[in-house]
Amino acid sequence: MGIVNISGLRKSFADITAVKGVSIMIESGEVHGILGPNGAGKSTTIGCMVGLVPYDEGSVLFEENQSIAKWKKNIGYVPQDLAIYPDLTAEENVKFFCSLYGFTGKELQKKVDAALDFVGLLEVKRKKASEFSGGMKRRLNLACGIVHSPKLIIMDEPTVGIDPQSRNRILENVRALNKAGATIIYTTHYMPEVEEICDKITVIDHGKVIATGTKTEIIERMGRDREIDVTFADGSADLTGYEEAIKMIQGVHRCVTEFEEGIPTCKIFHSEESSVMENMIRLATEHQLTITNIKSLEPSLEEIFLTLTGKELRDGE
Repeated sequence: MGIVNISGLRKSFADITAVKGVSIMIESGEVHGILGPNGAGKSTTIGCMVGLVPYDEGSVLFEENQSIAKWKKNIGYVPQDLAIYPDLTAEENVKFFCSLYGFTGKELQKKVDAALDFVGLLEVKRKKASEFSGGMKRRLNLACGIVHSPKLIIMDEPTVGIDPQSRNRILENVRALNKAGATIIYTTHYMPEVEEICDKITVIDHGKVIATGTKTEIIERMGRDREIDVTFADGSADLTGYEEAIKMIQGVHRCVTEFEEGIPTCKIFHSEESSVMENMIRLATEHQLTITNIKSLEPSLEEIFLTLTGKELRDGE
């Protein structure tokens, strides 16, 4: 069993079923991204996980089959909506949340200072939160969620609406927290963030899990092609024989040639199990072609996401 085991989770609001039998296993020590369009059910799933939303069916258990009531002290929750008090200083905000976990005196102050230092706000700890920029408020929000050194940190859209520098600092914080031993559940609409920091991904849509695993595992299950682009030196070379030979390689599905300013690039679309690169170079030599550039590509996470969930606009959540 992982650090979190969600099984058969269902939740309805009046006549709308927001979560329809969701099951997710979160392994200890991983950064697990949860993705979904607006209204997909991911925020409701997170709410059920942390005990803020009562669910109708299913179970949410933590390590050693513990319930949220027994295990909640081990959770740090960083919500999308800022959970800070604007009229309090940064230090007072973090101190308040840390005190909820029973810390007092010197130990409390030590944890508060460590959390503020971790997010880069120690030097401004006596400034009111209302005086902070959007990025600073997001970092303060993070400090409040992790000050008690939780085993599991759930971050819901932690970088929404902030500047690139603050976003980069938060991503560095996520990596550091994970390296220090924390398990991270991370929801976001920024696909590059997920590709950069997440070990595994779960895609939720219409209240159901539609894909889960590493990016490579999801691509393989979808049957999506990888792509290798091979550029040749001689624009006058006859690539007909080369293309036909490439198509005979096991796992190659398509091979097309495009010209840019007279320079040919052969685009080879293949499945993961094919040994394209080795054969491609061998065949180029046999056909007396000079390769000037090779670029290996795979579908981006955004392409995968749109394939799984569709391209229509969504409202809600």
